[in-house]
Amino acid sequence: MIHTENFKTGLIGEKLGHSFSPQIHSYLADYEYRLYEMPESQVGDFVRNSDLNAFNVTIPYKKTVMPFLDYISPEATRIGSVNTVVRKDGKIYGYNTDYFGIMYTVRRSGVDIAGKKVLILGSGGASVTANTAMRDLGAGEIVVISRKGENNYENISKHADADIIINTTPVGMYPNNGVSPVDLSSFTSLKWAFDMIFNPKRTKFLYQAEQLGIPVENGLPMLVAQAKKACEFFLDAKIDDSRIDYIEERIAVNSQNVVLVGMPGCGKTTVGKRVAELLGRAFIDLDEEIEKFAGMAIPEIFEKQGEAGFRVIEQQVVSEIGKKSWLVISTGGGVVTRGENYYPLHQNGQIIFLQRDIADLCCDGRPLSQRGKLEEMYKRRYPLYMNFSDAVAQGTNDVETTAKNILKAAKL
Repeated sequence: MIHTENFKTGLIGEKLGHSFSPQIHSYLADYEYRLYEMPESQVGDFVRNSDLNAFNVTIPYKKTVMPFLDYISPEATRIGSVNTVVRKDGKIYGYNTDYFGIMYTVRRSGVDIAGKKVLILGSGGASVTANTAMRDLGAGEIVVISRKGENNYENISKHADADIIINTTPVGMYPNNGVSPVDLSSFTSLKWAFDMIFNPKRTKFLYQAEQLGIPVENGLPMLVAQAKKACEFFLDAKIDDSRIDYIEERIAVNSQNVVLVGMPGCGKTTVGKRVAELLGRAFIDLDEEIEKFAGMAIPEIFEKQGEAGFRVIEQQVVSEIGKKSWLVISTGGGVVTRGENYYPLHQNGQIIFLQRDIADLCCDGRPLSQRGKLEEMYKRRYPLYMNFSDAVAQGTNDVETTAKNILKAAKL
C-alpha cells in the first residue's frame, strides 16, 4: 500500500450507492476516497473548483467532464471518454483507465479474441472502450447491438454465431437485479461471456451462461484493474499488476453474502448472528423480514394463507434481500423447496448448508416442524440442501464452534 498525506480523491457519478471503489482504493493507498453523487448541471463546477487532488468518473459523466479538462490523454481521446481526472501543475488532466481494465481482464481469462466474432451489447461509452480493446486484440468481426439501428435486440438472432458476448449495458445491475439484456440459449458457438457489471456478482446474463457451460467473467477484475491504473495516475507511481488479483479476491470474498440454509431449528439465526459479529457485517433473518413484510407472525401466515401463501411472500422477500452485499443471511428451513429462491440468494452469496442431527433440532413455534415427521422432512429436503448449497458446515451445541465451522466452509 502507498502512503499519502492530505491527499483527497473520490468518485463522481449520478448514483453511486452500489460502488465498491472506496474499498478497492483502500487496498491501493491510504488517501481519502469519497463518493460524490451529483446532477449533470454540477459536474463542470466540480471538475474546475473542487478541492480534490484527483478523482474517478463513472456513468453517465465520462463524456460530460471532457470539455472542462486542460489535457486529455491519447487513449481517452481515441475512446472519447474520461474516467480518471488528476490536478497537477495548475492544470486538469483526463485519462481513460477502463481500456487497461478490459485488456487485463481478457488477457487474464485466457480467451483468444483474434479472429473471433464479438457481440457488444450497448452503444454507450463503455461500448466504445470495449470496441477499441477488441479491435486492438484482433477480433475478426465486431457487432454492436443497440436498441435501435441496423443491429438491435429484435434481430440479434442473426448473430447467433457469435464467439464472444460483452455486456456493457446496466441491464441487470443493482438494484434492478434479475434481468438480462439477451437470452443466450440460441448462441451455440459462444466461448466466453463478459459482463462489465460487478454488482451483483452473478448477473442473470452470467448465470444463464454458467448454466449453459460457458466460461464467464464479471466486471470486478476490470474495476480493480482500472482502479490500479487510476491510482498510478493519481500518485505518479508504479504499482505491480499482482496487486490486482489480491484486491479482487479480497473484495469478492468480503462482499459476498454468507447465506445459511438448513432444517428448521438447526440454529441458523443464533449462529448467524455470531458469524455476523465475527465478520463485522449486518445480520438478516429472513423469517423476521417476512413477518415485517406480511405484518403478521409466521404461524399466522400459515393459518390464514397456508404454506403456498407463505412461500409466495418468502420468495418476494428473498428476491429483495438477495440483491444486497456484505451480509450474513439466515433463511427459513423450507427456502430450498422453491427453485426460484436459488438465483436471488446465489447472485451475491455463498450458500452454506448448516447440517445438524435431527435430535438436536428445536421445533418451538415452527408450523411445519410441529406437525411431526421431522425425519421424513429431513430425508426429503436433504438432497435439496445439498444441491442448493456451495459448502456444508457441521452444526454443534456450541455456538462458537459452529460459527468457526461456517467461516471455514465459507473460506473466510
